Amino acid sequence: MRTIGLLLVSNVFMTIAWYGHLRFKSSPLWVAILASWGIAFVEYCFQVPANRWGHGEFSAAQLKTIQEVITLVVFAGFSVVYLKEPLRWNYLVAFALLVAAAFFMFKKW
Repeated sequence: MRTIGLLLVSNVFMTIAWYGHLRFKSSPLWVAILASWGIAFVEYCFQVPANRWGHGEFSAAQLKTIQEVITLVVFAGFSVVYLKEPLRWNYLVAFALLVAAAFFMFKKW
């Protein structure tokens, strides 16, 4: 659970770093870049320990799959709540397919 919690926090910060500036398009680009780098530093402070501690409990491929599913969930919420963009049905289908990919990643055959 520690790994997943750290990945969740990490993804919140990364989503803000990558997309938070979209509501402030009047700010100079260099300000957006510097602010994003500062936020991304905090993201790395969660991402690196999550991967370091999680590797062994999970394979690298499993860690990446977990991270991608978390990223999609965090981004979907962020885009609806913060960016005020609609969540469309095809986004939900894509999410379901990623969950299916995660199922196959973790399934012991």
